[in-house]
Amino acid sequence: MPSLKPLDGFLLAAGLGTRMGPLSQVLPKPAWPLVGKPLLLWSGDQLKAAGFKTLGCNAHHLAEALREAAAGHLTVFDEPELLGSAGGLRHARGRCADPLAVWNGDALAEVPWVAFLESHRRCGAQLSWLLVPHPGGPWNPVWTDDEGWILPPGETGRGPYHFTGAAFWGAEALALLPDQGPADTKRDVLPRLRRHLGVVVEPFPWLEVGTPDQLISAAARLGPQAEGRVPGCYVHPSAHPSGTFQRCILGPGAAPPPGMPDQNALWFAEHGRQVRLALP
Repeated sequence: MPSLKPLDGFLLAAGLGTRMGPLSQVLPKPAWPLVGKPLLLWSGDQLKAAGFKTLGCNAHHLAEALREAAAGHLTVFDEPELLGSAGGLRHARGRCADPLAVWNGDALAEVPWVAFLESHRRCGAQLSWLLVPHPGGPWNPVWTDDEGWILPPGETGRGPYHFTGAAFWGAEALALLPDQGPADTKRDVLPRLRRHLGVVVEPFPWLEVGTPDQLISAAARLGPQAEGRVPGCYVHPSAHPSGTFQRCILGPGAAPPPGMPDQNALWFAEHGRQVRLALP
């Protein structure tokens, strides 16, 4: 049963995980563990450490596996139809704190939530985005006026900045979400919102886990005695490696034949048998 306490944080976790390739056939990206803890709970624990104690998330792809990863820690809202980058927040509308902290369910980052919240409240914003100086690359630049309010597309001012994904949504902003179907912040909310705030901070520690190679790298960095214990590979806590592996993901229940060498592969157990898929 969903918690009756007002939600004060929400993790977006209903994506398809397309960049993870075949790994998303086994687990949704936020359910892959590092140091025995799913990515979803890394994000959730970081929010809780900042004072946001009652959290929710949405689930679409392999929802049951995500529900298992979240058990006892977050309220999971099923999303049979994908609701887009913002539509999932309708699950929280009418039953959340004001403001609602919003973050990604697969991000490992030391977000400065406390300072961000202070700026959001001090400016009386209904929607705030956490920005950092633009790092270059393909991401759309964000510009603000001299008071920190984000300028419409096509206008330039202070910046350019990059939107980190961390946001605060007030009740007024949540009320602007359409009642049905997928929703997008830029398309459905911003044109109807008088203005929204950009809070600029210095870049903070961030470890992206969006591809098989990034999962292997994160395992080596965070769990060299756990998921990273086979150099150049990722080993799920329930896997049993025995062989010589290069750039392999040994997923849930993986038990390749003893002594078998392999490379560029995903192994996992399914219905009592071992499955091997090639990694791109």
